[in-house]
Amino acid sequence: MALPQSAYKEREFIAVIGDEDSVTGILLAGVGHVTDPPDSQKNFLVVDQKTETSTIEGAFDQFTKQRKDIAIVLINQHIADKIRGTVDGFAEAFPAVLEIPSKDHPYDPEKDSVMKRVRKLFGE
Repeated sequence: MALPQSAYKEREFIAVIGDEDSVTGILLAGVGHVTDPPDSQKNFLVVDQKTETSTIEGAFDQFTKQRKDIAIVLINQHIADKIRGTVDGFAEAFPAVLEIPSKDHPYDPEKDSVMKRVRKLFGE
């Protein structure tokens, strides 16, 4: 069953939660956006070793639940592992949450929440 156009009409941005290299590359591709003042929200979060899990969860919640202009959330898989319960629990159609590899952490389809749903759908 298709969603009504109002469910996705305003969704026009990609959000990124990732390490510095991943976020920088995606921003250089022209994905970066900052909303108008006074709140000035960015559509990306750079995560390093000092970033707390609560900060990552807060950004994920902001991009998936609060902001209605985000169509796709890209998150490094090794960062998604830090908030795996939250990522696996997100089941809405919009925004789409896609786990991507990073330079130092290869992609593992066994951990990917989308691939888990596909395997479950096919009874594997």
